[in-house]
Amino acid sequence: MNGTTKLEGTKHKCVYQDYVKKGDAMNNKGKDPCCYDDIIHLPHYVSTTHPHMSIADRAAQFAPFAALSGHDAAVKETARLTDEKAELDEEEKAVLDEKLKLLVETIKERPEIRITYFQPDEKKAGGSYLTVSQRVKKIDYYSHSLVLMDDLRIPIDQIFKMEGSIFGCL
Repeated sequence: MNGTTKLEGTKHKCVYQDYVKKGDAMNNKGKDPCCYDDIIHLPHYVSTTHPHMSIADRAAQFAPFAALSGHDAAVKETARLTDEKAELDEEEKAVLDEKLKLLVETIKERPEIRITYFQPDEKKAGGSYLTVSQRVKKIDYYSHSLVLMDDLRIPIDQIFKMEGSIFGCL
């Protein structure tokens, strides 16, 4: 080699220097050893046959590949805790029946009560206990549920506890 090497197969002439001496990394008063002077000021090429790729699509090319799609969601769902439904004993069932009878007698007054009920989970075994305080609109005997003023339906067999002034000390 005589000190310079020409790259073949390129449209521009780029000459690399063979740096033998230490510290000879730049030539020609601070210019880069690769000279792109013939193309550096040309306009950016825009294809007439291929549409311009959006930035989002371009970024998606470099997104990590998810071989197990949905795995994270499945792990989160499994980690989500649910409660088991507690079974009422005979005495608690009798008290709840008495409260329901009182509620039937005073339903026209639209009493406000506090209901704790069990809501089964749609995706896995168990569920959660919810408490709501509201006025009772009606008792739907066909669907066996309490209908509250905001049209929330609570199945009677899911009711765990009822409290309110109409129940007195029951």
